[in-house]
Amino acid sequence: MKYNRILLKLSGESLMGEKAFGIDNNRLASYAEQIRELVDRDVQVAIVIGGGNIFRGVQAEEGGMDRTHGDYMGMLATMINSMALQAALESKGVQTRLQSAIEMKEIAEPYVRRRAVRHLEKGRVVIFGAGTGNPYFTTDSAASLRAIEIEAQVILKGTRVDGVYTADPEKDPTATKYDNISFDDVYANGLKVMDMTAFTLCKENDLPIIVFDMDTPGNLKKVLNGDQVGTIVRN
Repeated sequence: MKYNRILLKLSGESLMGEKAFGIDNNRLASYAEQIRELVDRDVQVAIVIGGGNIFRGVQAEEGGMDRTHGDYMGMLATMINSMALQAALESKGVQTRLQSAIEMKEIAEPYVRRRAVRHLEKGRVVIFGAGTGNPYFTTDSAASLRAIEIEAQVILKGTRVDGVYTADPEKDPTATKYDNISFDDVYANGLKVMDMTAFTLCKENDLPIIVFDMDTPGNLKKVLNGDQVGTIVRN
């Protein structure tokens, strides 16, 4: 395997599958199976998952709710998704630990960096819930921060699109895909990979990001094998 320790960033929206809201159990099972294959090959896996299939903080702001209040609601949505993924993984025999940036001692451990690293070393999948625990930060920022803290070698950003394009491929049929692109070129061309805070954290800490289509079974394993899947962003 090309990488020994990874952080996998999943969007909450991707968990909806064919549904308009919530969690598609088939999609959840597919993700769990792909992650199990990595664990079976001794890859250390940490995961951050968004909450957009349930609630987004920006939705609250648009409706007149205080942004801070809405962001905390969004963090709770990430915990629901994290618990669902934990259950799916454990049903496949994968040992997991769920750590929360907000104290929820009945359902999750508090986030402790050293403990998280120890779990990874023991072959457990560690899921980081509740974002950074602070409003005004996205789960992309949480993924970048946690990846740096646990010294992951790469962030794998699993999306519905198979990489980074010159334009939005769903809107522009002439858009072409990059196999490799630098952080500076992403900035210069105004491309959307992660939000700027998360992206800058990765650039400054020399942490590569691979954007790939997680919804195609087998792609996650291909990325870890070093196959040309998706787009790699690096310095």
